[in-house]
Amino acid sequence: MPSKFPLTLSQVRLAVQLLMLFVTVWGSVIVGSYMADKISNALPALSCAYDQANGGYCVLIPTQHILHHRVGEAMVRAQQLTFQMVLPLLMMLVTFFAFFFVIGKAFCGWVCPLGTLQELIGKLGRRFGIAPRRFEEGDLGAVRRVRPVKWVLLLGLVLLLPLLTGLGVTPHSLGNPYCDICPSRIATTLLTGNTEQLALKLGDNVGFALGAVANVLIGFTLIGALAIRQPFCRICPLLSFNAVFQRLSPLRLAKTKHESCGKCRVCAEACPMDIPEIASEDGRKAYHEDCTLCGRCAEYCPQDGTLKLKWGPLALFSSSREYYKNRVKGELPDGTVKPIKFARREAADA
Repeated sequence: MPSKFPLTLSQVRLAVQLLMLFVTVWGSVIVGSYMADKISNALPALSCAYDQANGGYCVLIPTQHILHHRVGEAMVRAQQLTFQMVLPLLMMLVTFFAFFFVIGKAFCGWVCPLGTLQELIGKLGRRFGIAPRRFEEGDLGAVRRVRPVKWVLLLGLVLLLPLLTGLGVTPHSLGNPYCDICPSRIATTLLTGNTEQLALKLGDNVGFALGAVANVLIGFTLIGALAIRQPFCRICPLLSFNAVFQRLSPLRLAKTKHESCGKCRVCAEACPMDIPEIASEDGRKAYHEDCTLCGRCAEYCPQDGTLKLKWGPLALFSSSREYYKNRVKGELPDGTVKPIKFARREAADA
């Protein structure tokens, strides 16, 4: 009998991720580099501006450049806030919200090329028998200690240092410090065959230090992804940037409390970001700031209609016991792939 679910939500998401990986890394091959620059310079995903073949730029680099080259330098000249300074920043935010309103934080779970690469490497690790390293019940304190890092990176590297550089307080090399350490800059440019971003700036101590940190981060991200699900996503400042505005998008995770919630904890086990609140909370609290809207919690919830991905009043996907039973036949909640079983053919009696 044919399955009622020919494609799982994860399979649909993987198809979208692979498509968006092509668009965000090699998109200008289709639309041309000029159009790629004009389509968007405020994409809420780590699509690197250093990648000369991509189809849209990460929102963090225009944010840093505007604070550095417009806001900071204008304040040094003691000028009033003018349209020359405010309007570009507003236009960048309007572009960001136009994208963000449609699919919200799903940019992290469905579009971001670095997130896709981490997931693919994780799947490769499972295929080679590398057990996924999860934060178990006793390790949740580690999860909570890591969470503030993404806010420190957003406030310090994306917002404060570029502004101070524009004011002349910090060196010019700190004009866009986050992009200088971002592992997506190296990963996506390498996918286009460009190795320049791996090189260290020997004549600039600050630039050398930032480049060294970038190389360490890309190594940690690519190797760590073999065993730890989404290692860099946990500290990504774009996740915190998107979290600030997550309530403004109609796309969200919705949870209705069930009597089994907090007991089976399958949804928390399925979550690649190890968010315990998805099992213990309901309503708005279940949609945590670390959520990337990947939908795995809803896929692996065994209760009908308890977890939903919703866009406004529309339920795009809803948890189902029947779907759950079919899903765990091929992959366990923690991402472990079940081995393929081969039936042994008995030799016919002579």
